[in-house]
Amino acid sequence: MRTNQWEARFVKRLNRFVALVDRGNGEHLDVHVPSSGRMEELLVPGAEVMVEPFAIDRGQKTVGRLAKVLHADGVWVSIDSHLPNRLMEKAIRDGRLAEFTGWEDLRPEAVYGHSRLDFSLTLNGRRGLIEVKSVTLVEDGIALFPDAPTVRGARHVRELAMAAIKGYLAFLVFVIQRDDAYVFSPHKVRDPDFAEAVQEATVAGVTVLAYDCQVSPVDVELRRLVPIEL
Repeated sequence: MRTNQWEARFVKRLNRFVALVDRGNGEHLDVHVPSSGRMEELLVPGAEVMVEPFAIDRGQKTVGRLAKVLHADGVWVSIDSHLPNRLMEKAIRDGRLAEFTGWEDLRPEAVYGHSRLDFSLTLNGRRGLIEVKSVTLVEDGIALFPDAPTVRGARHVRELAMAAIKGYLAFLVFVIQRDDAYVFSPHKVRDPDFAEAVQEATVAGVTVLAYDCQVSPVDVELRRLVPIEL
């Protein structure tokens, strides 16, 4: 997905959702950080970043959203935690994912149990639910999620497990927003409860998938399946 963006240098994170960037010539601007993740390995002073300007001035305190960061090893990483949902929806509707061949009635924001999951659909005549997670952390070629404890994330996974037990098709999809991972694994050190929830979900019948992305300074595209190690 290609968007209009401009280049800057990361200065510092002011809070969870606002960062200060340097556009050059001493022009420092506040930008929205579209993710609550820690991203400590990405958001370092001086890192090259791409900012997507807001199309319309609605009186925001920030001038745009921080879209991508160039990692120290030269890999571009998309950090917009909302983008994976759009990538998945487009790929499913375009028929690009073999795992979702035969879909009908794809709908966003499906309420199930006590959670609001990302999508519902009918797949080959069966009702299904999809929960999508955004992954930005890669260590030694291993994509890891989460990079900070997520009680909400574990709850979503356990709701999926209950749905699978009741006969739904249930999918937990991790979208790795970079191209340098050869495998995905739940981050057992950062959040053992989430990792345990994923293990329980697979036993219950939830299908766990991971896709990586091709990321450039101006574009992000869902690319291919990545193996899972639980």
